[in-house]
Amino acid sequence: MAERDTTGQRPIGFKRLLHVAAIAGAVALAGCQTVVPRGPAPVKRSPVTRPVQPQQPVVEQGIPTDTQRHRVALLVPLSGPNAGVGQSLANATQMALLDSKNERIRITSYDTATGAALAAQKALADGNQLILGPLLADDVRAVAPIAHRAGVPVVSFSNDATAAGNGAYLMGYVPAQSIGRVVDYAREQGVTTFGGLVPNGTYGQRASTAFLRAVESAGGQVASLQTYDRVPGSITSAIIRMSKSAPYQAILIADGGNAASAAVPVLRKNGMGGARVLGTELWNSESSIASKPALEGAWFASVSDGLYRQYAARYRARFGAAPFRLSSLGYDSVLLTIRIMRDWPMGAAFPEDRLKDRGGFAGIDGAFRFGRDNVAERALEVQEIRGGTTVTISPAPSGFER
Repeated sequence: MAERDTTGQRPIGFKRLLHVAAIAGAVALAGCQTVVPRGPAPVKRSPVTRPVQPQQPVVEQGIPTDTQRHRVALLVPLSGPNAGVGQSLANATQMALLDSKNERIRITSYDTATGAALAAQKALADGNQLILGPLLADDVRAVAPIAHRAGVPVVSFSNDATAAGNGAYLMGYVPAQSIGRVVDYAREQGVTTFGGLVPNGTYGQRASTAFLRAVESAGGQVASLQTYDRVPGSITSAIIRMSKSAPYQAILIADGGNAASAAVPVLRKNGMGGARVLGTELWNSESSIASKPALEGAWFASVSDGLYRQYAARYRARFGAAPFRLSSLGYDSVLLTIRIMRDWPMGAAFPEDRLKDRGGFAGIDGAFRFGRDNVAERALEVQEIRGGTTVTISPAPSGFER
């Protein structure tokens, strides 16, 4: 503490002390006077503090805002009769993201079973810049014009070539390509005379057209082409009609494995047992096709199964069930997106022109590229059913010539 400075002060005199005391006494008497109260003293009140309402979190409609990932919609049936294949496609897309360790793509699934057009509108409202799917051709036709108006391309899993165009691209296995490939291989092996059995309906009509064109292009001859209904006895009647133009070196059965397997004994009974049986891409989607003894030695063209078998094993380990064969389309559609992503700035529209890259793309199902008709052209191999399994007898090309 600093000491007070007293230098230069004079002592206080007696008279001055009396004067100070008199003033003090007057102040004391004044303090003893009675004061009439004028009312209660005002009570000081504490300011009222209103309780602070907790701030409510902002809830965004749709998927959250994301500036670090591209938004991609997956339109597949997740309910109804096709829910199994739709869920398998959805699982495959997520598996592709995990396998590639890609964190720049967000895939959101939308159920087309409740309305493909509504699913597309919701996907576009959520800001998706690319649509993978739908699966069914009718759904593609419903979605394509909606997406096209928004400038968003559609990469579908359908195999109906008539649904392509208007911003819609098809990744499905088109029967015309499978038929053309197996006919070309048969022609290379010396086959010149062909016969055909095709079911009535849209698939059969397209298979018939593809078969006639492929044989003509290869320099062969179709001696007989018969149609049948998928009812008991119809295919037998068609085979009997076909027998009138025998012999044949090869006969195409443009149907599933069960129908083809049932037809072969009838062919043998009617003198056509020596003809090589040819199948279509439908056979590749049937896991039990190789176990049908009647089809021993049959040929069919399809996408390669080498990488698919590895994929299927990983799928079973991750999801506890076998995948649908078509699920590889979902996996490959993600690989395609990742490939193009290098030229896709964040927040910008998807670069649709890159889908027409003539060098094509690679995936579980081998090399493919989209042609002028927006349909995937695929590098196919020819397989033979032999000893309860399928054996590749003509490998698929590894790529395309530009």
